[in-house]
Amino acid sequence: MKNLIFFFFGALLITSCNVIRKSAKAEFTDGYYTQHIDHKRQLVYVDIEEDVLGIHAVKKVGNEKVIDTSAGEKFYQKEMTGTPISASSFSSNTLDIDFVTIPLKFRPAQKGVPAQLNANLNGAVYCGLRTDRYTVAYHPNPLGKSVRNTNHYGFSFGVFTGLGNTAMNATTTSGFISSEYDGVLWTKGVAGIIAVNAFTVGLSVGVDNLLDNNRSHWIYETKAWIGLAFGLNLN
Repeated sequence: MKNLIFFFFGALLITSCNVIRKSAKAEFTDGYYTQHIDHKRQLVYVDIEEDVLGIHAVKKVGNEKVIDTSAGEKFYQKEMTGTPISASSFSSNTLDIDFVTIPLKFRPAQKGVPAQLNANLNGAVYCGLRTDRYTVAYHPNPLGKSVRNTNHYGFSFGVFTGLGNTAMNATTTSGFISSEYDGVLWTKGVAGIIAVNAFTVGLSVGVDNLLDNNRSHWIYETKAWIGLAFGLNLN
């Protein structure tokens, strides 16, 4: 069983790393966005070719998005001279699917055992609604040119489920067992994830269920915990 758990974690981590390299949400890519500029909002299509961002206005015809060619196109060059385009941001709302690991879990005191800060092996699949915002602004350099700079911010809220392990002994079972082993857990809960550029961190709240016959004696069975979550984007 333990070998199966490690295989599950390893395969999921390898898969997630391969996909995140292809499509990281921290990277500003082609697509439809809501542009926020000069206190106005408009639907646009962003076309990225090498170092140039092409911004196309979009109008809706029924339920379809159509690029409005009559509105012209704006370009955000990598470097510009003179007065650059005003800073603006581009936001999008998507379904977020992540592989998350929760390296630290805070468990409140239970049955005479003080509050615990546990660091156990675990991994889960997370699904939630996500908002990403890419801010594009220009900053002058010593050569008198304005250099484009893009920052990314994201927020996601959703649910997760996965597997983990925990120390099973006399302390965690109120003296019911005398031996020690690593119990397998089904972990689940809700999490809020914040992303700043390539860094992602979140706060999670969940419960665990022990997947063996000692579940009724485990002092943390279905007891809520608070954890620190880190995610790797899968979609």
